[in-house]
Amino acid sequence: MAGKKSTTTRRAGAARLTHLDARGQIRMVDVGEKPITRREAIARGEVRMAPATLDAIVGGKLKKGEALAAARIAGIMAAKRTHEMIPLCHQIALEVVEVDFNPDETNSVLQIQARAVTDARTGVEMEALVAVSAAALTIYDMAKAIDRAMEIGAIRLIAKRGGVRGDFARQGEQG
Repeated sequence: MAGKKSTTTRRAGAARLTHLDARGQIRMVDVGEKPITRREAIARGEVRMAPATLDAIVGGKLKKGEALAAARIAGIMAAKRTHEMIPLCHQIALEVVEVDFNPDETNSVLQIQARAVTDARTGVEMEALVAVSAAALTIYDMAKAIDRAMEIGAIRLIAKRGGVRGDFARQGEQG
């Protein structure tokens, strides 16, 4: 039939994805034969808000308390539980999880960066991304009483090191 791909063609193309088997069925990747190596990932995201909201967060003046401290803890805790949130992620022992904030007063944005490190058979990209996401959601929760129009966005992998697929660095961003 013109314009339609056959089921066989779609499955063959899909089988190249690591979480799909040769039949196109979802699976957890077997990492048992991969070597244990040092792996690191850095992710970033941001929360856009009104200037007064950013001032209240940075100045520690929210009624709910210290938003940055709460968001840092939320990010670290979330990274440690990534395998419980993302169905096919492996449970890995994290050596380091760091969550840092950089307020950009000019653009009224709170930049969030997370770094995750492990010695394992699989990478920590998802852990870093989940840490940024949880930290951003916590900022929103802590400040929503004064600014429900905040926007969470631009969550992305900045860099990864280690593993058989090699290093990754997003162009235009240092990691």
